[in-house]
Amino acid sequence: MSKRDYYEVLGVARDASDDELKKAYRRCAMKHHPDRNPDDAVALEAFKDCKQAYEILSDPSKRRLYDAHGHAAFEHGGGGQAPGAGFGDMGDIFGDIFGNIFGGGAPGRGARRGADIGYVMELDLEDAVAGTQKQIEIPTLAGCGACASTGSEDGKLSVCATCHGHGQVRMQRGIFTMQQPCPHCGGRGQNITNPCKVCHGAGRVEEEKILSVKIPAGVDNGDRIRLAGEGEAGPAGTPPGDLYVEVRVRPHPIFERDGDDLHCDVPIRISQAALGDSVRVPTLGGEAEIRVPAETQTGKVFRLRDKGVKSVRSRKPGDLYCKVVVETPVNLTSEQRVLMEQFEATFTGENARRHSPRSSTFLDGVKGFWDRMVS
Repeated sequence: MSKRDYYEVLGVARDASDDELKKAYRRCAMKHHPDRNPDDAVALEAFKDCKQAYEILSDPSKRRLYDAHGHAAFEHGGGGQAPGAGFGDMGDIFGDIFGNIFGGGAPGRGARRGADIGYVMELDLEDAVAGTQKQIEIPTLAGCGACASTGSEDGKLSVCATCHGHGQVRMQRGIFTMQQPCPHCGGRGQNITNPCKVCHGAGRVEEEKILSVKIPAGVDNGDRIRLAGEGEAGPAGTPPGDLYVEVRVRPHPIFERDGDDLHCDVPIRISQAALGDSVRVPTLGGEAEIRVPAETQTGKVFRLRDKGVKSVRSRKPGDLYCKVVVETPVNLTSEQRVLMEQFEATFTGENARRHSPRSSTFLDGVKGFWDRMVS
């Protein structure tokens, strides 16, 4: 059977960048990794195809050969190591990209382990900044207490006659020899004569687990907290996976966070902007005061040092940036309307231009624009 095109295997264009190749390999390998698909021969082959494709396309010299000659460049000793050689090191390249998050490394290396679990935790900004403790409830696979995770009703296990207790079998593919989990014992190396009636021989049962998670002060969107050993129990008593809690911070009605800094809009009256005033503004630690000078325009930003956020990775807090927004008065009383009309009547001719510099600049720009249009 002809091999699939390596670009097709990874689902990328032929001009894909190194970063695009790496991301595509990450998705492909994560989807088909043997630890996520135990005893699935199809997934194992797909995982090997991903590894083959990335090995060739991530190497500039091999990629040039492949682009020019296709799979033939690596057959019969032509141009480089044959794809598939070195599958004993399958975990190396995967570990470089994923940091061995699945544990256990390559198939056939060390004990298998349970799958990792992801959980998204939503927090208010105040809790994310100050830190908190939250209880979460997660569905997971836990070790079966009835059989002590062995899967055996009477605790008796026999050595698998197929893999002789190794949990792995060798498979010949042409001139290459590869290892995969034993299909008869599921990689355990042992067979169960009398399966447990509770877990039906799996050694694991579904349950809801309640955990208390400590959230450190200063976490932000996308930060992850790892709880080692709180993932799914491994098959037949092998080590459990980990739990990764990802933080999502809810939008705040006042503040917007940008790294260690906070931003907020501060509405002020037109009289405050014109005459100047002291304005109280909120911070996460209480109120603060800013001095708005006379003739302040909307959009002016005031900086309050150290009133931002101290993240989990910073030594000092960021700053708070307050942008003033001059509000147009609404719901005027009759007296206020008369006063406003009298006030507006004072803006005539050059006097109006002198008091409204931005408006004058805008009107001059508009006049120049129309003059150019009709000339």
